[in-house]
Amino acid sequence: MKKLKLTHEEKLIEETIEQFTPVSADEHKDIVQAIESRKKDAVLNIRVNSNDIKTLKQKAEKLGIKYQTFISEILHKVAQA
Repeated sequence: MKKLKLTHEEKLIEETIEQFTPVSADEHKDIVQAIESRKKDAVLNIRVNSNDIKTLKQKAEKLGIKYQTFISEILHKVAQA
């Protein structure tokens, strides 16, 4: 049998696979619904203050996420409040 060459990411998955916890069908369904409810399916174009964008980008960078994702999360939290 020919040995497959794995990418770095695939090797990490293979090494940590035992750490994953199996879930029941109901838990799986809940997880899928949670992911589906957070999918982004609309585009929003707005004008904002350039200093605000600069500050948001800096905060997102500190968190290690993309600034558009950060802004989306802020909007989601406000919409859910």
